[in-house]
Amino acid sequence: MAETSREVWITGIGLVSSLAEGASAHWQHLAGEASPRPVIDSERFAPYAVHPLVALDFTKQIPKTSDRRQMERWQQIGVYTAGLALADAGLAGDQSTLDRVDLTIAAGNGERDLALDARVLTALGTSEAPEPILNQELALGLRPTLYLGQLSNLLAGNISIVHKATGSSRTFKGEELAGVSAVADAAHRIADNQGDVFLAGGALNAEREDLLLGCEISHTLATGPYKSVWERNPHGGGLVPGSVGAFLVLEASDHARSRGAVPYARLSRIVSDRALRHREKSTDTATRLFDKLALQPENGRLAVLSGASGVEPVTTEEQNFLERVEQRGFKSCVRSWGSVLGHGMEAHFIAGVALAALAISKKTFYPPFDATEIEADRSTPTDRILVTCFGHWRGEGLALVESASESARESAE
Repeated sequence: MAETSREVWITGIGLVSSLAEGASAHWQHLAGEASPRPVIDSERFAPYAVHPLVALDFTKQIPKTSDRRQMERWQQIGVYTAGLALADAGLAGDQSTLDRVDLTIAAGNGERDLALDARVLTALGTSEAPEPILNQELALGLRPTLYLGQLSNLLAGNISIVHKATGSSRTFKGEELAGVSAVADAAHRIADNQGDVFLAGGALNAEREDLLLGCEISHTLATGPYKSVWERNPHGGGLVPGSVGAFLVLEASDHARSRGAVPYARLSRIVSDRALRHREKSTDTATRLFDKLALQPENGRLAVLSGASGVEPVTTEEQNFLERVEQRGFKSCVRSWGSVLGHGMEAHFIAGVALAALAISKKTFYPPFDATEIEADRSTPTDRILVTCFGHWRGEGLALVESASESARESAE
C-alpha cells in the first residue's frame, strides 16, 4: 500500500481451533515457555489425522435454533468466530457502525453427498464404460436444494443476519489464496478510502470424510504418526487438516481513533501471486513478492509466522525462500502455526495474521512450535512479523504485520 494510504489497523480478532476459543485463550496456549502440544484425533479417520474443533456452545453467538439448523457446521464455525471478532473490536450491538461493516469472506464449497460420491467412485473404478454411468448418477443423484444450501456466499449472508453486519459483502473462493484475497481486498479498500471498517475471515470444518477424500485424491494428506510440518518430508510430506475459524476486524486508523479503539497491530503490506509450481517456481515467486515489501534488515532479525502445510515439494521450496531471505541480510526466527492448529485451507492465512497481531500486541514472539532446527531460535524483536502462506496446490501470499504507530496508539489510548 502506498505511503500516503491510511493505516490499516487490526482492532478485533476472532479465532477458534482445536486448541481454544478466542484470541486470549490462544495466546495462553501458544506463548508459554514450553512448546504447545497439538490436539490430534488419529482414530476417527485413520489412517489420516485431523485437529478437531474445541467444544463450542454455538448458542452463545448464534442464539436462534432456526438459524443454527439451516447452517452446515463450517458455516456455524464461521458465524460464531465472526461474532467473537466483532465483540473483541467493541462493535457487537453498535448498530450504527455494524450497518457500515463490509464483509470479505473466504469460503469453500459446502459438504458433499458422500453416498453419491461413493457410488460415482465405485462406478468409475469397476465399469468398463464409466461415462454413461457417471452421467446417469450425476443427473439423478444431484439435488438442487442441497446445492443451494451450500452456496459459499451464504456464510456472509448468515453473518449479516445473525450479527447485523449489513455493509457490502464479497466472497472469495480458492483455498488458501481465498483467505489472502479476502484480507487484501479489505486492506486495499481501506487504504484507498473505499470503506472504514471490514470483517474479513473464513472457516473450515476439517472433520469431514469428503474433505479428506478430496485431499487424498490429490495426494496431499499426511499419513502415519503425527509429525510437525517441517518433519514430514522424509515420510512423504502432506497436510493434516484442522478445524479453524479466523476473522479479523480491519479498520482505518482514523475511524478506530474516533471511537477509541486500541489496535492489536497494523497490516502494513500484503502481496500475493500464483506460481505454476514448476520446480523452484514457488521459491522464485515468493522471493519476488518479498522484494515488493521493500523491507530493510535494520537490526538484522525478522520474525516469521509460516503457513507451511507440510505438502511437498512446496514446503521445501518455502524453506528455500526463507534461506534467500536470510541471504538478504535478515536472520529469520520461524514458527509454523500449522504444526499446532493444523491446515485451515481458506481460514489458514487469516489465522496466521491473527497470531501475528497477537504477538505484536504482546511484544513477545512465540516459543518454538516444534523441536526442529528450523524453529530452534527463540529471541527476536516483535515490532514486525512476516506472515507467509504457500498454498498446498497453488498460490503464494506474504503479509507484513507491524506495531501501530506510536502516535496512533497514544491517541487510541
